[in-house]
Amino acid sequence: MKKAGELLARVMKEVGKKVKPGVTTKYLDKAAEGLILKYGAKPNFKGYQGFPATLCTCINEEVVHCVPSKRKLEEGDIVTLDGGLIFKDFNSDMAVTIAVGEKISPETLRLIRVTKKALKRGMKKVRPGNTFGDIGNTIQRYVEGQGYNVVRDLCGHGIGRELHEDPQIPNYGKRGQGPKIKEGMVFCIEPMVTMGDWKLKTARDGHGYQTKDNSLSAHFEHTIAVTKTGWQVLTNL
Repeated sequence: MKKAGELLARVMKEVGKKVKPGVTTKYLDKAAEGLILKYGAKPNFKGYQGFPATLCTCINEEVVHCVPSKRKLEEGDIVTLDGGLIFKDFNSDMAVTIAVGEKISPETLRLIRVTKKALKRGMKKVRPGNTFGDIGNTIQRYVEGQGYNVVRDLCGHGIGRELHEDPQIPNYGKRGQGPKIKEGMVFCIEPMVTMGDWKLKTARDGHGYQTKDNSLSAHFEHTIAVTKTGWQVLTNL
């Protein structure tokens, strides 16, 4: 799983460099698939529950699971790339939100920074004996303290031989609640943060989700392994 994570991080880093105004999300998807196959792995999103692509590509108010298309990225947009791969029967999964171009509003950049920091704060609660409620509570309190909201209808998840395994890991909750974290667990933490309300609706493509009030959304995700004393990021860029 560590190798699967390393390969995915390399793919996402290379694809992220291709994000610029005028590029289509379909182009980014094809680039990701080519790199995954080049590294001797295979996409795990493609065909999963009928999903037709390698990457989920979400622009601005879109949150998750949107299908890549011929839509071109524009100056000032933000785009979330969410991808995964299988290497020797084991899965990895990660997401990153990237600003498009250089003319990005300060409010948009702040949303990205807060979401990224929320993930880091959540990871710091990963250690044997803590609970998944500790992770969700930390993410929620930080995000809401910054004036944003965490999506309630979607969550992180366990990962291994399957892309989505138990437990489910909400980005909200109460300290001490939920299953206990144990050494050897591997799971994905993925705060999805909205600038406005956290409620969602089906996106225009009929597959993904976007914010109901059309407010901007950012999303970061890492695959995490639990060690004796804490955690290790397997999808480290």
